Amino acid sequence: MKVAVAKYSVGQPAGFEAFAARQRLVLEEARRGGAELAVLPEYLSLELAATFEPGIRHDFNASLAALQALQPAWLALYADLSRELCMTIQAGTFLTQVGLDRYRNRAWWFAPDGTRDYQDKLQLTGFEKDAGVIEGGDELKVFDLKGVRAGIAVCYDSEFPLPVRAQREAGVRLLLVPSCTDTQAGATRVRVGCMARALENRMFIAQAVTTGAADWSPALDTNTGEATIYAPMDRGFPEDGILATTCGTQTWAIADLDVEALERNQEQAQVAVDRDWDGQMLPALRKARYSGRQVA
Repeated sequence: MKVAVAKYSVGQPAGFEAFAARQRLVLEEARRGGAELAVLPEYLSLELAATFEPGIRHDFNASLAALQALQPAWLALYADLSRELCMTIQAGTFLTQVGLDRYRNRAWWFAPDGTRDYQDKLQLTGFEKDAGVIEGGDELKVFDLKGVRAGIAVCYDSEFPLPVRAQREAGVRLLLVPSCTDTQAGATRVRVGCMARALENRMFIAQAVTTGAADWSPALDTNTGEATIYAPMDRGFPEDGILATTCGTQTWAIADLDVEALERNQEQAQVAVDRDWDGQMLPALRKARYSGRQVA
């Protein structure tokens, strides 16, 4: 199947209709490239905060509260686009209210048949903790994509091996990583996390990113990184683990994922971290003991 990941340049739409029109244009481009699945970045929905008056859009918590009124239209937009384009869409994230002044960073999944579901971000970054109104999710989900099982790890979640391993053991072969990073160090951390998860679990990783500057937003202020699709660094796949990546002003990186080749690779692998995973669980390896010996 062909998968597309976006390097999305953050804009400043004048209203919801302008936002919706751009989403259509961007996703139509991915569909023309043959994509059956398109992945958009974390926090993309916060672009809608640009439509609010300065006092709200410059205040992160106030913008979250105001965004809730737009969520029904936002959900309908991507559901309609998924059906019209006959393409599954992972629409980045929408910070969704789940209680009084409580939000979850929710990554939505839309299928052409009308099915929709979500995965909440599990681990919070320092920025999200400091906001004081965001909470982490408490459930891992697995989605079906034409017989292939897929999971979602929102940005920082890609840096934690055990939840992704649980998704792998539930049959996931494609992990979607909508991300948003504002420094090169942050972009590197997510990139290294994606590569490590591909290696450990023998799976494809599809990472979308935001790019550009949005001085009007405390969350989308600066954005960096390249959208990339990763594979295990093993026989039958690129030695650097990169199937496709964006460059310059390119919006989409698109790759044809051969899941059958992924399964065949298990039998001829140079390394088999996924099969050898339980070796690190031996009781003797659960704790390290200081020997007290000095090495000359």
